[in-house]
Amino acid sequence: MSFHSAIKSRIAEYITSETRVQRKRASYEKQRSRRGEAHEVHYFHHAADPYAHLTLQMLGDFQQHYAVTLKIHLISGPPDWAVPERSALEAYARVDAAFLAKHYGLTGRPFEAPDEAQISQAESLMAEELSNDACVSRLLEISTKLWSGEKLQSSVEGDKVDQAKTCGDALLAKYGHYLGATFYYGDEWYWGIDRLHYLQDRLHELGLGPSAPKLAPAARQSRPAHTSPTHLEVDFFLSFRSPYSYLAFDRTCTLADRQGVKLNIRPVLPMVMRGLPVPPMKRKYILADAAREAKMHAIPFGRICDPLGTAIERGYSLLEFAEKNGRLREFCSAFMTGVWAKGVDASTDKGLSRILADAGLDWQQARLVVDNEDWRARTEQNRKELTELGLWGVPSFRVGATGIWGQDRLWAVEDAICDATLTVEN
Repeated sequence: MSFHSAIKSRIAEYITSETRVQRKRASYEKQRSRRGEAHEVHYFHHAADPYAHLTLQMLGDFQQHYAVTLKIHLISGPPDWAVPERSALEAYARVDAAFLAKHYGLTGRPFEAPDEAQISQAESLMAEELSNDACVSRLLEISTKLWSGEKLQSSVEGDKVDQAKTCGDALLAKYGHYLGATFYYGDEWYWGIDRLHYLQDRLHELGLGPSAPKLAPAARQSRPAHTSPTHLEVDFFLSFRSPYSYLAFDRTCTLADRQGVKLNIRPVLPMVMRGLPVPPMKRKYILADAAREAKMHAIPFGRICDPLGTAIERGYSLLEFAEKNGRLREFCSAFMTGVWAKGVDASTDKGLSRILADAGLDWQQARLVVDNEDWRARTEQNRKELTELGLWGVPSFRVGATGIWGQDRLWAVEDAICDATLTVEN
């Protein structure tokens, strides 16, 4: 590893460390107290986002149980740079939100896309409520009507709605985010009901509310092992440059073994290498979020040597070698652990030899085939099949005809496996 890479790796380790998180939190609280400010939690609502509808259903209980000042802001939705595949994201969000609604016993399944006119009416009504010290129950009532297809009617002028969304958009960007259904407190972000438990823990530590029950506890589903149909397979689309793929990898292998299904490992090129932008604001949030998810799952993380470019290409060139030697899982796990937790520079022979040793493979044999181009057709075919599922990000999964996206959706993968088993049995 070069000196430059080593320094960057150590910096990343500190940036993602719990020590730094706690220092930042203590500094924020000290400054907040000095200024005499209240504990303010900001919530950014995008009316056309099904995740925001689910979040509203928990917002009343959150407001009731935590001694904070809740400030709600209406926003326009994510900018184009944040969602390079907007139509696909909107379509999948409705599917995924239905998974979440069922899992947490919320309303809103299935989600049908509301038309633009109704969205505008809902935004107008919400803007009016927010200008008059909004009641969460009233916002939820409007959102419920929008997502259930009931007709909405508002007399609020369009300029007032635009002004409300412009202010919300500006504040969202100022604090450093791009999505709706998000909470912001003290320079940290919490997206939707998926990450609400982290915010609850933080507020509890400050003596501002209970630690339990969690409004939306982190899902750690582990169904009893059983024999799945022999034909059932799970396709696992991943990227060596995705921290979320790393967090999902060993857990997915364990899940597949426990449920007795065949796991097909389907690498794709990172988004940046496929021409899809990942701007700095997005990278910053992903890194911080991945760090806390890693901590929750007790997965080493933070000493990072970004494998973008040559390291990815060299790693992918050894996929077939690892598979032929019966060590594909071990190689993928060792590679991602190396670059996301050990600061291994996988672009170098020294780094690759270390990864191969950790995977139980021989570098002297591997060096005879490394840097081949055969892997490109394989990863391109994987990308095409991922796109056909209506997905583009990783980690993603295919169980039968069902596509599932996210390392925090392994419970949905397990549900799909069990549902497929029950279908066969019946």
